[in-house]
Amino acid sequence: MRGLRSLNVGLLLAFFSTAFGLYFPPHVEQLPTITAQTSGSLIVLPYDENFLFKCEAKGNPRPTYRWTKDGMDFDPHKDSRLIIEESSGTFLIPNTKEKTKYQGKYRCYASNKLGTAISEESEFIVPMVPKFPKEKTEPVVVTEGDSVVLECNPPQGIPPWQLYWMTNDLRHIEQNERVSMGLNGNLYFSNTLVSDSRDDYCCFASFFRIRTIVQKPRLVLRVKPSQGDDDITSVQKRKPSILVPSSHSTTYIKKGEELELECIAEGLPTPAVEWIKMLENLPTHTQIKNYGKLLTISNVTDQDEGKYMCKAKNDLGEAEHHFQVVVEEPPSWQEEPVKSQLAEIGSDIHIKCSARGKPQPTITWKRNGQPLDDFPSTNYKVLDDRIIILRAEQRDTAVYQCEASNRHGTLLVNANVLVMNHPPLILTRSYLEYATMLGKSVIMDCRVFSSPPATINWRREDPEGSLDGERYSLLKNGSLQIHKVEMGDMGQYKCLANNSEGTMSLTTELFIKDSTRIVEPPQDMKVKRGSMVELECQVECDPTLRRELEILWMKDGMNILSNFSEGYFTDDGILQIVNVSHSDQGNYTCVVRTSLDQDTASAYITVLDVPDPPVQLTLSELKDRSVRLQWVAASDHNSPITEFIIQYEENHWEPEKWKEIIRVAGSQFSAPLTLYGHINYQFRVIAVNAIGRSHPSMPSKRYKTPPCAPDRNPENIKIEGHLPHQMDISWEPLLPVEHNGPGLEYKLSYRLLGVEDSWKEQMMKRHSFVVRDTQTFVPYEVKIQAFNSHGWAPEPRVVTGYSGEDLPLAAPEDVSVEVLNSTLLRVSWSPVPQTALRGHLGGYTVHWWQTQSLLNSKRIPSEKQSLTIPGNRSHTMVPGLKPFSEYSLTVNIFNRRGNGPSSSSISFTTPQGVPEQPPILRATNLQKDSITLVWAPPHETNGFLTGYLLQYQTVNETLGELKSVNISAPDTTQWVLRDLQDDNWYKFYLSACTQVGCGSAISEEGGTVSEALSSKQLVASQEWFVAIMCAVALLTLLVLIGCFVLKNKVGKYAVKEKEETLADPEAQVMGEESPCEYRSESHTSPVIDLHLTEFL
Repeated sequence: MRGLRSLNVGLLLAFFSTAFGLYFPPHVEQLPTITAQTSGSLIVLPYDENFLFKCEAKGNPRPTYRWTKDGMDFDPHKDSRLIIEESSGTFLIPNTKEKTKYQGKYRCYASNKLGTAISEESEFIVPMVPKFPKEKTEPVVVTEGDSVVLECNPPQGIPPWQLYWMTNDLRHIEQNERVSMGLNGNLYFSNTLVSDSRDDYCCFASFFRIRTIVQKPRLVLRVKPSQGDDDITSVQKRKPSILVPSSHSTTYIKKGEELELECIAEGLPTPAVEWIKMLENLPTHTQIKNYGKLLTISNVTDQDEGKYMCKAKNDLGEAEHHFQVVVEEPPSWQEEPVKSQLAEIGSDIHIKCSARGKPQPTITWKRNGQPLDDFPSTNYKVLDDRIIILRAEQRDTAVYQCEASNRHGTLLVNANVLVMNHPPLILTRSYLEYATMLGKSVIMDCRVFSSPPATINWRREDPEGSLDGERYSLLKNGSLQIHKVEMGDMGQYKCLANNSEGTMSLTTELFIKDSTRIVEPPQDMKVKRGSMVELECQVECDPTLRRELEILWMKDGMNILSNFSEGYFTDDGILQIVNVSHSDQGNYTCVVRTSLDQDTASAYITVLDVPDPPVQLTLSELKDRSVRLQWVAASDHNSPITEFIIQYEENHWEPEKWKEIIRVAGSQFSAPLTLYGHINYQFRVIAVNAIGRSHPSMPSKRYKTPPCAPDRNPENIKIEGHLPHQMDISWEPLLPVEHNGPGLEYKLSYRLLGVEDSWKEQMMKRHSFVVRDTQTFVPYEVKIQAFNSHGWAPEPRVVTGYSGEDLPLAAPEDVSVEVLNSTLLRVSWSPVPQTALRGHLGGYTVHWWQTQSLLNSKRIPSEKQSLTIPGNRSHTMVPGLKPFSEYSLTVNIFNRRGNGPSSSSISFTTPQGVPEQPPILRATNLQKDSITLVWAPPHETNGFLTGYLLQYQTVNETLGELKSVNISAPDTTQWVLRDLQDDNWYKFYLSACTQVGCGSAISEEGGTVSEALSSKQLVASQEWFVAIMCAVALLTLLVLIGCFVLKNKVGKYAVKEKEETLADPEAQVMGEESPCEYRSESHTSPVIDLHLTEFL
């Protein structure tokens, strides 16, 4: 068995010490470490209840605490007014009147038997209420034009504070280029005016943190007028001089703070101040304030360092002042010091403390809170920023403090150094089980605490095997990493740690699992806004990991369930999005994971919607009758814009009603628009894509076209004659927007075609007119022209029409008929002359009606039928006649007014036809070799019945030969077929015949029986036949009784009614029938019943 080569754990300890700090087992003694402390200053404010000085530490043994105040021991437990936290070194100072006695600088010390850690120094400040000193001030007297300074000298207090000058009635002193307040609070006058004289100049100081405002006693300023030798007011001008600052100055400022350079000058006229940075431009974040007298740079950096100059100028000269700006910074660590070290006895220990700052920080070393010089030792070496402890012993165990200081601050670090020897202690629990996937990496832990550093070895236990090769790595922390795991790696492993003090080992086991993978990933989708969409993510994983499998959905990298509240639902790998909105567009990722691995798959959802409305509508190329409209397309929401619809609205005829004017392709973003005159237009645009129309855009500016004459004349002129001696003229009026101006009228002109040369004219505003006292149906020429107060429309076109129509005067002549067969007739006639038509030809109407059936010579009521032939035709075909009947026929012409007189009626007859199909056929009396067929005669024979044609054939598995029987007796209604084969199935066909031929056949099926069943079936057939005949007889009797009762109620028979109506066939009502009368076109069942009765 070979193990992985050993790795010195000293590297591990150095790594831990540098990056993470050491982990010590609970039973190992540890130096104190400060875990919580109060830093900086605590300023007492009136509204605070108490003031916390925190000091908490950890260590083994448990640390004890002590405090110092201003370098002297301070025991909080001896002061009953302080509030003590017994579990730590923390105490609170209450906000009482005695709080001033606690003012000072505090530091906490946490100690156990191994050493002492110290906290940063914290100052407790009790501010005094600032006050201006009580002083008596004399009035300040100056001559007009002189400069003067009113001093504020504000008291010191807790920053931030604000200074300002006001009058006794709390009005601010107006400040400008001439009069301004400096950073020190003084009020500077570059030159004075007589109007500056006041006796109530008051300086106020406001301290925000303590909520206090104090006021300086008022100052009096007297400005005397300047007078020359001739007693005339004369102010002497002078060139500038610098008031602030008074001498060359160097400004030291901490990096990150705000730089303020002030330059206040006096002179007459008032000087203007200009700022310059020598040898380069002013920084970009420079601000000039206070009327040019103050330069500020916020968040100062090293680049802002250098020489600045202010220059004050007026007409008489200039003055300059130079500022040297030095940017400094507080201490900071060049390299984070190691805060905890574990060293073996006899080793050399290096404690490094490298700091930077400006000025360069001073390094001070302490041990357990005491200056290092208090501990004389021959094994210490102090080299600037580091201490070297040579051949360390257990007594060198301590907390070493390093302080780096300059005038801007102090850094403190506690470095714990523990010198000891300890046998290896494996901190990782033994018999841990690790699991990973094929092809992945796995790390098996073996964390060790020891001193000196332990040597770590790993070996394969069960099954035994080598750990050599590139796939195996021993990490700095002692863990074993296996790359690209194979199935053969599964099993037990042992970690062994040993040093000069002892040996320890642990055993662990590795399992290999099936990978988690997405087998059905979500697909990219395009969906409409407002719809519902589902993304599916189906997963396979190792069965042992199924219970911990987690499926998450991310949208654009963010967890959906924790970042999006509404509209998302997940269930078993399915993400459902309801009421899809634009915000739902994005990349959706399905994340499936277990404790060992994960897989992801993504899909993009594109949300389709109608476009956003176009924007930025502008009008250009403005002309009297046209304009160009331009627009900018907005978002198409992932569906390309196919066209734009331009609409207009005018505020005179139909305000707020939008109408379409033009459509253009989706690639165009402007359109020329042709306009009407005298219209106040505004336009809007609608974008269209495959999803639908956008909302309309915001309207354009209005554009009003000038008035002009109409562009066109009315159209769709109709000339009609509703009465014989008048002519109705109407037309489609111009649309209101087509008026092109006010005062629209129509000029109607008409004259007889070919008869009159001059036009009769009428001016009107309506769009119809009636010409009276015209001849009947004569042609006229008509034209209509539009007119408004700005002129006439173009010359109108002339249309032709006719005056009113009257009924035709003549009937068609030479009417003749040709009988083509028993149901079809050809009719012809001579056209009616145009002079007798008296109107527009509508066509001809043929009327015919049956007068008699030739079968029984009975006359029947007329049922007039008609056929309309539109247009100028002189013949037609008349179908649907009844065979073997006598008919009468007339023809008349008609126009739009109505029908003309009918022609003289002519009579004709139709020949015989073939009968209808028999209504009933039954196969009865089924015997071994015979079958009896029973039937009823046809309802309509269409001629004289000559007999029947009976055909039959076997219909077993195949069709047999078709045999025929001619039955010549027309009154026969049953027939016995003999010599049939037993136990066969037959199909029978029966048709009735006349001299013309046989009609359509009715069919029925039936079969012969075997000899054994013949006698039984004979009895059954006879019984069935008798039952059928009795039922038919009973039904016939009931029908006759019903007819008799109805006839008695009416009072006369239908036959008599028919005879009475024959005298006036045209007056017969179409389709009228009497109860129980014989009609071949409808009620057929009574005829069947009568025939069956006769048969019985």
